[in-house]
Amino acid sequence: VQLQASGGGLVQAGGSLRLSCAVSGSTDSIDALGWYRQAPGEQRDLVARISSGGSTTYGDSVKGRFTISRDNAKNTVYLQMNSLNPEDTAVYYCNAHIYYSEILTEDYFGKGTQVTVSS
Repeated sequence: VQLQASGGGLVQAGGSLRLSCAVSGSTDSIDALGWYRQAPGEQRDLVARISSGGSTTYGDSVKGRFTISRDNAKNTVYLQMNSLNPEDTAVYYCNAHIYYSEILTEDYFGKGTQVTVSS
């Protein structure tokens, strides 16, 4: 599975950005797609995830501001980010989660895209 993210950049507080991630390879095996982010000195945290059935999960800090969606025909997942604030500054990583069994899963991450929010 290969993941190519795009759409990051510099935006002022209160602004919006839309991230895209093109997914290629063994896409039929993917159970969920998502976005993680990592700020300097911090751990990588889940931002949002969308299952193959369309169920969504969001991190507490982005609920109500970010929206994840997927276009299965284009094998692309999107993250619409609104009302951005400086605490959203991080490298954002696209993620593909593969479920083999209750005890065996696999996660793929693409190269990150930098999002910087100025105050």
